[in-house]
Amino acid sequence: MMKRSENLDIYETITTRKSVREFQAKDVPEEVVARLLEAGRMAPSASNRQEWRFVVVRDLQERKALGEAACGQTFVSQAPVVIACCAETDDHRMACKQLCYPIDVAIAIDHITLCATAEGLGTCWIGAFDEDQVKQILGIPPEIHVVELLPVGYPADPSPAEKHRLPLARIVKYERWK
Repeated sequence: MMKRSENLDIYETITTRKSVREFQAKDVPEEVVARLLEAGRMAPSASNRQEWRFVVVRDLQERKALGEAACGQTFVSQAPVVIACCAETDDHRMACKQLCYPIDVAIAIDHITLCATAEGLGTCWIGAFDEDQVKQILGIPPEIHVVELLPVGYPADPSPAEKHRLPLARIVKYERWK
């Protein structure tokens, strides 16, 4: 069973989560990383397929190489931990014709990012990267998909960010699309 963080409740966590692109030079304890990974493991998945796989990267040289593979986003290497969020999949599609693995891995990543926020950590979803380079750096087999990179660390600026979101009235329809 996962140890409950005593930091934030879920609604406060959702509203305070932000993308962090500058990190403190402070290590993330192994037990905290384990809790984040456990949160990802507990995510729901289509048909309970659990196709997500995670590569936890702490080595500075590998993190620097990942920053280069991420279109030169050097802040990736600043984070003391980078999680390569992957999928081991047979490319199964749901009845609605959507591939399962990108959605399921995204749900697991969201669990991780929210728990990271509750732990006082920052994250940033990285989708701009060269997948072949990432696979080469981390020794990921060709049949595995790299879905996202996720730098994790203590934010240099822990203050909340102002979020600009569309109002519910603009994004929600009731009963039918009108």
